Amino acid sequence: MSKEPEETKEELTEEQTAETEKESKEPTLEEQLNDTKDQLLRTAAEYANFRARSAKEKEQTYNNAKGSVITELLPVIDNLERALSGEGNDYDALKQGVQMTMDGLMAALEKLGVEQYGESGDTFDPNFHNAVMHVEDNSLGESVVCDVFQKGYKIGDRVIRAAMVKTAN
Repeated sequence: MSKEPEETKEELTEEQTAETEKESKEPTLEEQLNDTKDQLLRTAAEYANFRARSAKEKEQTYNNAKGSVITELLPVIDNLERALSGEGNDYDALKQGVQMTMDGLMAALEKLGVEQYGESGDTFDPNFHNAVMHVEDNSLGESVVCDVFQKGYKIGDRVIRAAMVKTAN
């Protein structure tokens, strides 16, 4: 009979050892907090890197777009420089050169997706036109553009500059 209690003590000791091992394998609250803190710091660092990378990519895209626009306009600048350096005083040749330069500029803008608008006779639209004058003229229809002081420009539906117009009625 005396052996039985000893065996029971040994069994209890083994069970206690197994429980102690289980407890030691589970992370403590402090370890869990440290792991969570480490994960949060890593996430914050990744986000900071993402923001910096996104800002750099945005700047590169903007610079590339500016470069594309300037590349399209350089031939127009070259033509104007040639017109200004001309030694002759031939008005017709100068006028023809300026008209060709204007055509080149409009072609470059068209390649960039810029559309010119604003003609006499158009219906006035406050989203696209800036009315600076108004006249009562019964020979013209309601809300009609009767004179254009500055053409308007847009890319798609986005207005770059509203047309400056005089409206009737």
